[in-house]
Amino acid sequence: MKTETIEAVYEHGSFRPVAPADVELTEGQKVRLVVQPIEEPGDVLALAARVYEGLTDEQIDAIEQHMRQR
Repeated sequence: MKTETIEAVYEHGSFRPVAPADVELTEGQKVRLVVQPIEEPGDVLALAARVYEGLTDEQIDAIEQHMRQR
C-alpha cells in the first residue's frame, strides 16, 4: 500500500475524512496517523495582529526603523 495524505476533521473522538478518500484499506486494518494541524488564514492574521502587543509606541518605532534599514 502506498502512503496517502488525506485531510480529516477530528469530531467526537474520531477522524472523519473531509472528502471521499481513494484508499485501499480492509475493515479493521491498522494505519498510522501523523496529525499535522492545518492553519487557517485567520489564525495567521490573528497572530500577526498581536506582534506589537504590549510594546510602547517608542519600541514599535525602533523596531520598524530597524526593519527599514535592512
